[in-house]
Amino acid sequence: MLTKLSIQNYALIRELEIAPSSGLNIITGETGAGKSIVLGAVGLLLGNRADTKALLLKEKKCIIEGEFNIGNYALEEVFEEADLDYEELTIVRREINLNGKSRAFINDVPTTLDVLKQVGLKLLDIHSQNESIEIVKKDARLKIIDDYAQTSALIAVYKKAHSEFKVSEKRLNDLLTQQANLSKEEDYNNFLLDELVKASFQADEQETLESELKVLDNSEDIKLKLSQVVGEFKENEYSISDKLAEMNQLLRSTASFSDKLENLNERFASSLTELKDIVDELSDVLESVEHNPQRIEEINLRLGLLYQLQQKHQVLDIEGLLKIQNDLESKVMATQNLEEELAQEQQAFEKRQKAMLEAAEKLSGKRTAVLDKFSDDINQLLSYVGIPDGRLEMTHKETDPTNTGTDEVEMLFSANKGIAPQPVGQVASGGEFSRLMLCIKYLLATKTSMPTIIFDEIDTGVSGEIAKKMAVMMKRMSEKHQVIAISHLPQIAAKGDAHYFVYKNQNTDTTESFMRKLDANDHVLEVAKMIGGDNPSEAALKNAKELIEG
Repeated sequence: MLTKLSIQNYALIRELEIAPSSGLNIITGETGAGKSIVLGAVGLLLGNRADTKALLLKEKKCIIEGEFNIGNYALEEVFEEADLDYEELTIVRREINLNGKSRAFINDVPTTLDVLKQVGLKLLDIHSQNESIEIVKKDARLKIIDDYAQTSALIAVYKKAHSEFKVSEKRLNDLLTQQANLSKEEDYNNFLLDELVKASFQADEQETLESELKVLDNSEDIKLKLSQVVGEFKENEYSISDKLAEMNQLLRSTASFSDKLENLNERFASSLTELKDIVDELSDVLESVEHNPQRIEEINLRLGLLYQLQQKHQVLDIEGLLKIQNDLESKVMATQNLEEELAQEQQAFEKRQKAMLEAAEKLSGKRTAVLDKFSDDINQLLSYVGIPDGRLEMTHKETDPTNTGTDEVEMLFSANKGIAPQPVGQVASGGEFSRLMLCIKYLLATKTSMPTIIFDEIDTGVSGEIAKKMAVMMKRMSEKHQVIAISHLPQIAAKGDAHYFVYKNQNTDTTESFMRKLDANDHVLEVAKMIGGDNPSEAALKNAKELIEG
């Protein structure tokens, strides 16, 4: 329930703080005194829009703060989903800065307006003739039946099953889409893979073949030049090898004369050995190099295939082709594995669909079982509040599964005898609608833990005995739920556990609205004024006391 409401610098209110009773709270005052301003401030805690026009003093920010005891509301899961700290004494705050921008906080944690609305609607239920349009929304009608049938446990089971079903449905659809895409490419991928597998390329094959082909294409030139080098070095009558051996011999005879000559001699001898090894290897190459047209053709064919596939797959080297081959193998394998994965997911989907539909059937059964009883209860209450020929009928239609189940309920209403009931939003007048909503909320108050209920002049269009009966209903509701009623009727004001009076002060440069809690004597006086005017007679005062005590 709302334990404290604080309003600073909002509209005509400079500063206001009240601590409402846990029972029936009445707010009265002259027309235009500011009762709707208080309601507008509370609306900001529900996420309603705000701008700088809300500021009384343009140089100060506006702060609306509500303190709620939510220990009996079972909102832990709501707070967890919204990533908020749950506290039994929860503080909701809304600030409007000088530039018109607003910020919202729940337990001092900044939050969005969407989250504020989500949480705020669990804390406050504001009813006015404007709010009545909510009842035409199918989810709102379904929630009324759920509250009456007390289906919260079944709803939790259904929502879990529905969520798991939607996850499985998406997974199955994703796999089917993947299968469709892979099926289109399957034959082509198999063809490409087969082509690369048959080619059987090796990682270093391109470099080896290109090198070998270069040698074969230049074999005659290579043989000629190598023959000249080998011949000059060791086969001619005055070969380079013999001359270098003589030089080596001469150097050896000087090695003992100095360390430097010894070092140079060693280097010359080492170089000569290396040079002989090189010429020997050149001789071996000379022996192996042959012009081989058949081998040249084989290499050209192999490289031609390699270049063709590189161009086809738009890669620059053999490593690129091998990577594509691996990718194609993965795709082909994925296509083969997908059938098994699809079969498994199809089974999971069907299992979760069955669980969801079974949960929906149980939920629907409990809902439909109370529709006639709900209508009968409401019709009795309608008669009690002065609509004796009023008739409410609830119709049911099965729908495809949604997050609320497989049910859609319609609320049909007729206030007059002989007139067929029609959708409630189309036929009920303002006063009839208000009384219908009072009957609904009164009935639900006996079934479930409701948030703080705020009635904004729900008594419009009624008077006399009907007003007394509506007051009795509000009083009974307040025995289990906190009720705040903005009223202009003495019959309702008289029943308040706490009575707040809203008034304007126009004696200063800036008109301001104030609210004060009336003591017992002022409570009697104000009710008497509502009966007999600003200067109530003794009869009006007596009548006021009778209403309060009755």
